[in-house]
Amino acid sequence: MSSSSELGRITLVTPYALSVFGGVQEQVLSMSRELSRRGHEVQIIAPDSMDVAHYDTAAVVDRLGRLVSIRANGSRAPLTLSRRASREALDRVEAFQPDVVHFHEPFAPRVGWATLRAHQVASVATFHRSGEGPAVSLTAPLLRRWSRHLDVTAAVSQMAAATAQRSCRLSPTVLFNGFETDRFVEFPRESQAEITLVVVGRLEVRKGVGTAIAAVRMHNERRERPWRLLVIGDGPERVSLEQAARPDEMVQFLGAVSDEDKRRWYRRADVLIAPATHGESFGLILLEAMASETRVVASDIPAYREAAGSHAVLFRTGESADLERALNVALNSCDTPVLANARLYAEHWSMRRLVDDYLTLYHDARRHFTALG
Repeated sequence: MSSSSELGRITLVTPYALSVFGGVQEQVLSMSRELSRRGHEVQIIAPDSMDVAHYDTAAVVDRLGRLVSIRANGSRAPLTLSRRASREALDRVEAFQPDVVHFHEPFAPRVGWATLRAHQVASVATFHRSGEGPAVSLTAPLLRRWSRHLDVTAAVSQMAAATAQRSCRLSPTVLFNGFETDRFVEFPRESQAEITLVVVGRLEVRKGVGTAIAAVRMHNERRERPWRLLVIGDGPERVSLEQAARPDEMVQFLGAVSDEDKRRWYRRADVLIAPATHGESFGLILLEAMASETRVVASDIPAYREAAGSHAVLFRTGESADLERALNVALNSCDTPVLANARLYAEHWSMRRLVDDYLTLYHDARRHFTALG
């Protein structure tokens, strides 16, 4: 493929469908926009051939294979298991002729596998997942063989790097999850008649949304100034969560919303609640809220503790009474200096800084790949 010393074309591969909300997918789209702004031509490879949505990116988006939902790491992963899609992805990459292929979660099935094994161009991998499981332990020997097709590796956190080291004997460069901080203050702040709390994410057990509902109901049953809780997202727990919220009409389910609507709700909310119980490799959602000048309350799990610094109020995981306490603390400390300091802190995770780091890794990968040839 291209022998130029400059990086012109970059392919980003996500094993997870863009049609389903998720942190990896958000990262890929955000990265594609920043790379495009810098003059690079970008291609995204993703599953779900039935997805015809338009995404806010200048990248070429190739969606391949039938979408399936596989249980993984306490969640459901929107993947394709199609061998044909994997081969077709390689054909699309060859036609695009990138200078670097950047795999996000390189070993997750299956859309990127043929491209990874072919190793026809410099390859970079980012590991997002943290934690062990049977899928990792049973396939470790295979993963270690496939690791030889990666020229440079990175991880979004120390925990994700440790998982890659144990499973694949790799030593990734620890970077971070980046995001476009300026996009989170594009819309004006909108004050609401009621105190407004938001939860954002897929509705599954590990996300802990039931704890948030219980805390809000506990508060509202005291007939003090009520709190309104907006649950943004969808998933397998929605029906049971809606039942848990009844009959409190101040708990409302908005379903999955667009990225623009999500950012608008951040600017309307008094507090973002991040109540996950486990399975998070990084607390990007906390930083998005901080960048939106919205106060944050989060469960005291390692990923959220790492992301929060001193700019979020933490509560004991799964304990609704302690969450209610934390919400009262947060609502009584929403003054301008607190919010401004949190926004400044969030800037450390800007996509601009992250892409600077990745461009260095892309050049490193080119040198390594050339040396192998």
